[in-house]
Amino acid sequence: MTDRLAQIRHVALDMDGTIYKGSTVFDATHGFLKLLTELGIGHTFLTNNSSKSTRDYLEHLKSFGIRAAADQLYTSTQATIGFLRHERPSVNRLFVLGTASMISELNEAGFIATEDSPQDVPDAVLAGFDTHLTFSRLCRAAWWIKQGKPFFATHPDRVCPTDQPTVWVDCGSICAALKEATGRAPEAIPGKPDARMLQGILRKHSLKPEQLAMVGDRLYTDMLMARNAGAVAVLVLTGETTAAEAAAHSPAPDFVASGLKEFGEKLLRARSIPSGLGGPARPV
Repeated sequence: MTDRLAQIRHVALDMDGTIYKGSTVFDATHGFLKLLTELGIGHTFLTNNSSKSTRDYLEHLKSFGIRAAADQLYTSTQATIGFLRHERPSVNRLFVLGTASMISELNEAGFIATEDSPQDVPDAVLAGFDTHLTFSRLCRAAWWIKQGKPFFATHPDRVCPTDQPTVWVDCGSICAALKEATGRAPEAIPGKPDARMLQGILRKHSLKPEQLAMVGDRLYTDMLMARNAGAVAVLVLTGETTAAEAAAHSPAPDFVASGLKEFGEKLLRARSIPSGLGGPARPV
């Protein structure tokens, strides 16, 4: 298994639950990113959380002291925009269950967000992680779905990790409510675990699947996407998944680590470099 780690040339990093949780950045994050640079391993930040636009996410990362370029970030909203453009080109008007930040990104991409009105007819319904969801809009989405409008969702996550004493009900749970009300599930969900989120990284960096590691905290999105794309599946236990759930899951992730610090140490050992995040390292 060490040989698999030695082949890694790029890391796709889930965000919430992997490099931070809610408003708290993990202690190992900065050292891990520094280590990747020292090892000559590239990285891309991936997130299913569609509540923020690309611009807002870059600012969010900056607030943690993490500087990233726009081309180092890929969200489920971006994946959905690409899906609609290439596979549903007739869809332009969307009834969106999403935040103002998400809707602004859709607007910038040329899509029109319709109002909560039976007269403002959409081409399709799109569900995202709507942190300001209202009963009226949930009911309107269900009504359009019952009228036969195409139904899409950005991602299937049931809850969003948080460091607050609450449960953040995510897009997958919103879609479950709509399915119960209408009898219809989303026709397409372009975010993780759809392999296209990793296939774009493979093409962009001319990588073979075995040279890419997907690092995340969820079995049913991050690890499944890694499997779907043929990438190395690295589960960290800093978010949703527990050690017991990881041990019982089949197929098992390629690697399970308590967090980024342990995974970084595994990378160092695989490269025959003295261990210790942020310690001596040589570019490879």
